[in-house]
Amino acid sequence: MLPNVVHVLMTDGDEERVVQKDSGSGAGAGPVTVSDRRRWIALAIVMTASFMDLVDVTIVNIAIPSIQESTGASFSAVQWVTGGYALAFAIGLITGGRLGDIHGRKRLFLIGMAGFTLASALCGLASGSEVLVAMRILQGGTAALMVPQVLSIVHATFPAEERGKVFGLFGAVIGLGAVSGPLIGALLTQWDVLGLGWRPIFLINLPVGIAGLVLGRIYIGESKAERALRLDLPGVLLASAGLLMLIYPLTHGREAGWPLWGHLVMAGSLPVFALFVAYERVKTRRDGSPLVELSLFRVKSFAAGIGVQLTFGVVSGIFFLVWTLYMQLGLGWSPLKAGATGIPFSLAVSTAAGVSVQQLVPRFGRKVLQAGALVMAVGVLVYIAEAHRYGTGIAPWQMALPLVVMGAGMGLIVAPITNSVLAEVPQEHAGSASGLINTVNQVGLALGLGLVSVAFFDAVPAGAAGGPAFVGAFQHAMWWVLGVLAVVFLLMFALPGKQRAAAAPAAVEEAERELALV
Repeated sequence: MLPNVVHVLMTDGDEERVVQKDSGSGAGAGPVTVSDRRRWIALAIVMTASFMDLVDVTIVNIAIPSIQESTGASFSAVQWVTGGYALAFAIGLITGGRLGDIHGRKRLFLIGMAGFTLASALCGLASGSEVLVAMRILQGGTAALMVPQVLSIVHATFPAEERGKVFGLFGAVIGLGAVSGPLIGALLTQWDVLGLGWRPIFLINLPVGIAGLVLGRIYIGESKAERALRLDLPGVLLASAGLLMLIYPLTHGREAGWPLWGHLVMAGSLPVFALFVAYERVKTRRDGSPLVELSLFRVKSFAAGIGVQLTFGVVSGIFFLVWTLYMQLGLGWSPLKAGATGIPFSLAVSTAAGVSVQQLVPRFGRKVLQAGALVMAVGVLVYIAEAHRYGTGIAPWQMALPLVVMGAGMGLIVAPITNSVLAEVPQEHAGSASGLINTVNQVGLALGLGLVSVAFFDAVPAGAAGGPAFVGAFQHAMWWVLGVLAVVFLLMFALPGKQRAAAAPAAVEEAERELALV
């Protein structure tokens, strides 16, 4: 992912020209000949893949109650339907990017898309919750092969002067996916297409994926890194083992009665993480290709920023799953009603994100992110008060105020956070740092989903299936969200007060775009 300069042969109409460009993440080695029409088709293909991944994350949450009703899934299985995807995606992100650098971005993109499409089909055909969880983990793993190639393919296909237009299109696609994902999931679930219930939310990926594979093979050009880092498979295995030892007992502990083995396994994750750190040091000395560049943590702002990303991922993991269960199981709302209720939240996030980057952060720096955490906390408090006051009789319009406030707070954080975290990172490590930011954010999401057992389900009385019990549990979980937001706020004090000119602006900009894709 380290920036370097390559020569790319572009074709503009009938005229071929050589363009000097910064690859951003180790862009393709050697000349790549791409016609103007073909490269825009290639862009449409990789944008569609990013849209598929984003929608697939948001589309599932809204269908969780229908999946549980249809398959008889336990609450821990429900957590793994979403958390398994996030965990597999997190674990595979850095390795997926390196595989593309080594073996070719087009090749890995097509392999990832083929796997993602197949996993989507298997999710849609799953006979029970266990199979669905396994296929969701496979889907997350294949997404980790596909998504990291998107930015690299763009870099190897478009000259620097056209990237602003390209990233503007990506921003529009990301915004559209954030808003449309829950609505698409709600419509497909509520319409009960061909009597398939929730299954079309996965099966809809089949025609899109097949078309992407056929067209991608024709229109996407191949590229590789001039010098790619080596794979760190032992590091991946150690990190995976540590995360599973932490998250699996956390997810299943409640249903098993919090047995002793669960506490022992979670405690055992600590020495595994310690072994991972020791191995990464050895790997750094041996060939300079560790999974995690440990020297980055000597930069105080980066270490704190990683903590912010992790804890903010926990906030998202807890809130979005609990919110869905609250609206559909607690209040008895239909998927469509629940999905439409989230529109003000998505619009507030998008609006605040644009304002924060363009106007607020350049003037006020870190204070904007801290204000975002405080604003989001105010929204949480208002939501708790309204849920308590109105109980099961609360209406969507009464939720609009806290959702808009929470969305505005989240928007003030999610857009500028990457720049703040990378502000003091040396330019040569910007690519590795951005990859680690992406990974940690997904790990936090998976951890938050695991914590739903404690934050939400532990507050549901035994035998309760919904109604007032779930409303009370929702309020309990929102206090957890508030507590984690307090940690986020405190960690932000270690971020740089102002953006610095020496923060490798080009590398930071590309890292932000990459983060937005995942």
